[in-house]
Amino acid sequence: MAHFKLALVGRPNVGKSTLFNRLVGRRLALVDDQPGVTRDLREGAGRIGPLRFTVIDTAGLEAATDDSLQGRMRKLTERAVDMADICLFMIDARAGVTPFDVELAEILRKRARNVIVAANKAEGKAGEVGFYDAFSLGLGTPVQLSGEHGEGMEDLLRLLEPIAAELAETAAEKDELPAIDNTVDEEGNAEDIPDDRPIQIAVMGRPNAGKSTLINKILGEDRLLTGPEAGITRDSIAVTTHWAGRDFRIFDTAGMRKRAKVQDRLEKLSVSDGVRAVKFAEVVIVLLDVQIPFEQQDLRLADLAEREGRAVIIAVNKWDLEAEKSGKMMELRETFARLLPQLRGAPLVTISAATGQGLDRLHAAILKAHATWNTRISTARLNRWLMAATEAHPPPAPSGRRIKLRYMTQAKTRPPTFVVFASVPEKLPESYERYLVNGLREHFDMPGTPIRLYFRSGDNPYEHKAKQRKIY
Repeated sequence: MAHFKLALVGRPNVGKSTLFNRLVGRRLALVDDQPGVTRDLREGAGRIGPLRFTVIDTAGLEAATDDSLQGRMRKLTERAVDMADICLFMIDARAGVTPFDVELAEILRKRARNVIVAANKAEGKAGEVGFYDAFSLGLGTPVQLSGEHGEGMEDLLRLLEPIAAELAETAAEKDELPAIDNTVDEEGNAEDIPDDRPIQIAVMGRPNAGKSTLINKILGEDRLLTGPEAGITRDSIAVTTHWAGRDFRIFDTAGMRKRAKVQDRLEKLSVSDGVRAVKFAEVVIVLLDVQIPFEQQDLRLADLAEREGRAVIIAVNKWDLEAEKSGKMMELRETFARLLPQLRGAPLVTISAATGQGLDRLHAAILKAHATWNTRISTARLNRWLMAATEAHPPPAPSGRRIKLRYMTQAKTRPPTFVVFASVPEKLPESYERYLVNGLREHFDMPGTPIRLYFRSGDNPYEHKAKQRKIY
């Protein structure tokens, strides 16, 4: 069944965050923001029964900074709606349908692909009136829920399953799985990329992290405007340079501000332009300020780069201003490992863009990350590793029949992408899939680079059946 996106939409205090945590099965890190700071949309891996999906929470609506509540509601809601396959429109069953709920219903009726109305906090008699009131929204039969107590999950599952099945059918028709061996042959060979082709780099970070200063230091000239004002760079500027024996094309992206602070049209275009720069880049440098590292915006930038399949380097700027370097480095490494486990092994380099300190280490990290991103592994080596991995830790045996992993090959590089043929891939748990990804990363020395792992049913690469699942 297709993996879909479910957005939790509703006015403040209807219980979206409580339901979000229940669907993902835990209280996710990074859900609490500093007072007065607008929360962005957050995502998690949700599950109800056999359904697996991405759940999007629109928490923090009340902290937005637009002029009116209606305006803030519309902006954040429309963003979530556009991202989602299914919208779970939540109302407070104890409060009943409010004028804000009616306004949201109008937005969803016009924009959403699929809508399910959920009367939350419906436990007990106090929630019955609001549940029946929800029919008046005209968005179909609502479901009674209690996100806090876990009531109504089976009813929600029954409403989600037919929509998920339809989405799966559509996805199967499109089947975006890359063709087997389209860029890597059985021996692990691929079309060589000329050594004289510039390595494409995007430098990303919050405003005033020092991005333009860093690029000027690499270029050896003040080609980009810098200054103390946050957000002084308005667009993504690409410059080509020869740096320590290798050509680079470097994108200086506009500072990625928190969404609620991106108010004028020019700055909105700047942010989207910076995101596009990531898509063109091969290596993304996420530049942090040592004095305020790993803020939520930094984490989202790093996660964006990883999800786009780019090699990622974390560069900690203004290191020359840090007095307790040894203790700070230990703190940075611990925080990095805890908050960005999906980038385990990615290089963390300390630099000073102002003085040029650490730029040699940054150069070396870029070359290594780029080489790892282009890793090629022969089919023979992959299958020897797969046999050893499955012998050391056999796949599970649901219903008494062990899942067989029959064959493995590399489909492409940039980032390394692999396909495993299995007997019943849809029953392979995520924990085992992560075991394989971690094993690939360790055995073939691919620290930090994104790895794409697909699963197909079939005995060999010539049985082109539908994609079952993809793991990052």
